[in-house]
Amino acid sequence: MSAHANLERRRQAIYGWLLLSPALVLLSVFAFYPTMATLWSSLFSRGTRRNPVEFVGTENYTDLFADPTFWIVVKNNLLYAGVTIPVSIGIALAMALWANGKISARGFVRTAYFTPTVLPMIAAANLWLFFYTPGLGVLDQIGSLFGLPSVNWLGQPETALWAIIIVTIWKEAGFFMIFYLAALQTIPEDLKEAADIEGASRWTYTRRIVLPLLMPTTLFIAVNALINSVKLIDHLFILTKGGPSDASKLLLYYIWEMAFAFFDAPQAAAMTIMVIAVLAIVAAVKFSYLDKRTHYQ
Repeated sequence: MSAHANLERRRQAIYGWLLLSPALVLLSVFAFYPTMATLWSSLFSRGTRRNPVEFVGTENYTDLFADPTFWIVVKNNLLYAGVTIPVSIGIALAMALWANGKISARGFVRTAYFTPTVLPMIAAANLWLFFYTPGLGVLDQIGSLFGLPSVNWLGQPETALWAIIIVTIWKEAGFFMIFYLAALQTIPEDLKEAADIEGASRWTYTRRIVLPLLMPTTLFIAVNALINSVKLIDHLFILTKGGPSDASKLLLYYIWEMAFAFFDAPQAAAMTIMVIAVLAIVAAVKFSYLDKRTHYQ
């Protein structure tokens, strides 16, 4: 009986590894190995004809902390994430609640909200150039009707990053709305009927029942929004290229610039490792702390 139990246990283990192997292979090839290779690259100097590559340990990281441009970019990205994440989630939730209600032309409303998501970010950036172009853009044309002066929205440090933030919110809110809309349609109608019988107002029903049931979706969207706040830089190439004076430069754009414009791959690798570390910490907090306080149906 013991031998049979051991054989069955081994068989189950083999089945488990067979089921796990496709994901393990993909993660190893496209995630684990590139991460370790990037970490290894960040420990070496940039090689030139006169100075060959040599091991420098954490020197690239210390140089990064001493780089004033790096801190400007970090500040920009913190502001970018701090605004785009909550605002896009809030707008997405409001749009989903409205689009899920009994309104006329509901299909048209949902399509209109989702349309910006279908556009590639490059196309969306070119579209917003039509709004931001000084003197000729839609915003300046509207402002001229009220006697306001022309504003170079993308060409001055005070407004460049905020212009980028608006484009991102416009692009992402419709995408996040789809997740909320799908989650709203899984909430049983019995809960709404019970709330009506108890005399609960619409706001009370939304706050006490709908929002707690949407918390898993909100956490999923929040993690994706955080990742997008680091990885979405396509529009920067069209709108500002990180300028003026690094006012709209974000981390991933700075990594690209360091690697392919300044040809300093080890420095870019060090920044990449730092971004991965921050995202890993946030993910760990999410799974170890917030998931335990989230209600799942």
